[in-house]
Amino acid sequence: MNILQIDSSVLGDNSVSRNLTASIVADIVAKNPDAKVTVRDLDREAPAHLVNHLLPVLGGPKDGLNDVQQAELERTEQFLAEFLAADVLVIGAPQYNFGIPSQLKAWIDRIAQAGRTFRYTANGPEGLAIGKRAIVVSSRGGVRQDANALDLHEITIDTVLRFLGITDITFVRAHGLAMGPEARDAGLNTARTQIAALNDAVRAAA
Repeated sequence: MNILQIDSSVLGDNSVSRNLTASIVADIVAKNPDAKVTVRDLDREAPAHLVNHLLPVLGGPKDGLNDVQQAELERTEQFLAEFLAADVLVIGAPQYNFGIPSQLKAWIDRIAQAGRTFRYTANGPEGLAIGKRAIVVSSRGGVRQDANALDLHEITIDTVLRFLGITDITFVRAHGLAMGPEARDAGLNTARTQIAALNDAVRAAA
């Protein structure tokens, strides 16, 4: 089993999403001791955002790339190889200003490539990254008034993963983290309960 852990929070060791992704991965490894884990810290090694001079990195001829483009091409190919090899994705997705962190979006822009992770057909786009499982840690400082509505950052992640062919998606939510100690504790307890339920589901399926 190959596990790809993606962390995008800028809070380092103080990050709730980082602590929860690490906990989830540790639980999976405990049940699958031979699992290989790859950790991508998108804060410490943030991909360059998609700009005009990097377009050749994502498609078309690769002749004549300058040193910056070549380095970004190699980085992109590494991201893509890790994504394609992963059986399980554990993604930390905090909400920043209603959306996902820009470094997480930059990583998505590298792996979402026509002909490699999706393709266009006569019936519309088709995801090629099938058979993977994704566990997404959703963290945010506040809570929505409508508890049944998905947050925008969750909508983005869910849409992207499904577009790429991944349909086995579970969200672990730690919300209300900036609303005082009681709300923070409640948010963390909710996330831990969801992780425990995730573990129970794994045991039941074994």
